[in-house]
Amino acid sequence: MNRRPLRSCGATAALAVALLLSSCTGETVAASGAAGSGSVGDPLFPGLGNGGYQVTHYGLDLDYDVPRKQLRAKAAITAKAEEDLRSFQLDLQGLKVSGVRVDGQEAAFSRKGHKLRVRPAAGLKKGATFRTTVAYGGSPQEMRDPDESTEGWVKTGDGAFVAGEPAGAMTWFPVNNHPGDKAAYDFKITVPQRYRALANGELRAMRTDKGRTTFEWHNGEPMASYLATATIGVFDFRTYRTPEDLPVYVAVDPAEAAASKRALDRLPEILKWQTKLFGRYPFSSAGAIVDNTPDRIDWIALETQTKPIYAGAPDAATVVHEMAHQWFGNSVTPKTWRDTWLNEGFATYAEWLWEEREGGRTTQRHFDELFASDDEELWEFPPGDPGEPENVTETPVYERGAMVLQQLRKAVGDKTFFSILKEWPAAHRHGNADSADFIAFCQERTDEDLTDLFDDWLYGKGQPDWEY
Repeated sequence: MNRRPLRSCGATAALAVALLLSSCTGETVAASGAAGSGSVGDPLFPGLGNGGYQVTHYGLDLDYDVPRKQLRAKAAITAKAEEDLRSFQLDLQGLKVSGVRVDGQEAAFSRKGHKLRVRPAAGLKKGATFRTTVAYGGSPQEMRDPDESTEGWVKTGDGAFVAGEPAGAMTWFPVNNHPGDKAAYDFKITVPQRYRALANGELRAMRTDKGRTTFEWHNGEPMASYLATATIGVFDFRTYRTPEDLPVYVAVDPAEAAASKRALDRLPEILKWQTKLFGRYPFSSAGAIVDNTPDRIDWIALETQTKPIYAGAPDAATVVHEMAHQWFGNSVTPKTWRDTWLNEGFATYAEWLWEEREGGRTTQRHFDELFASDDEELWEFPPGDPGEPENVTETPVYERGAMVLQQLRKAVGDKTFFSILKEWPAAHRHGNADSADFIAFCQERTDEDLTDLFDDWLYGKGQPDWEY
């Protein structure tokens, strides 16, 4: 994500911060099974995600009435039980649930906060694959995060701008809402004929009947829930293939078309350059969604998988940042929100490399300017331990995260460093990893002792008093 520069936030139908920070664990039940936990123990957002199962696929059938701002939907969720379960939970904020079925049988359900508890007619055995269908609807609501930014299902004049970091996915579908549970997705989105619906992956079908158009999108590679989108609006839309035969889908609000053209025209060039740096592109398609958003959207872009969404026309550096996330954050996803620097530090460093390629500042000059600056915000907390949920999108995670990489580059040398940039996303392709994994990965590739580097630059409080 790119949060810069900030604008003032408008009022939202907010999700209470306490809801994100409180854990909601399930009670113990009879020996026939346990109640799946309402938390996976994320250190920053313990109320997000649920235990006892892992999702493998979401099938989302969404029918959105744009003028009335009403959603009618059904979610089909395929998952595998990791323990014997008598009940389990999903994250769903707002919206009205009209029915739940598990493996074709009607299931009891209840709501508390953003937790939907499901009690199947029969218990689920450990290792069993089960399918849950949830019928629901209403008027989806955006939410305000601990850092005061707006996300979720954000209504626009011509549809919806849909973003999910860190929690917004649950404003429009029932979900195991944590980056540690990645799944494949299929979307079927029906809207009035004049509108277009964009989602992750490849467009499999588009058909119009009685004044309404249904778009079917398939995202076959594993995806964290915060990277899903179902953005709707009036867009200039085009598809093409890169010289490497990668499908590209680009949707741009007409009001942003002229200002977006220069940066978006460089997308194939950016992808080719990044593939050389980071290795094979990890997904089956690429693209961009550029919308004309309300002023309360106080951030620039989000790296939604395969198609980053931009809150207004991007420049080339922003496109570089969000496309770098396809490797760092989307394919290799942090195990918890504490390790967001593994997303943002790498994407910021990609911007530095791009600027140097374009004849601007070198990566070392970026580092030197930051190290010499009197910006106290930069040293407020270490990038590897943000401490508070509102800090996951603050300056140290981005800029100091990139400084960690520049220090690593100087410690191990260019040959080893640029090998790491390729080998790390290849080793954890479509999986999850944390800082400890990255530190061990780097240490295995050099005789240089990296202990002090990571202790001071990744985890140390305040400005380190040394540099390589």
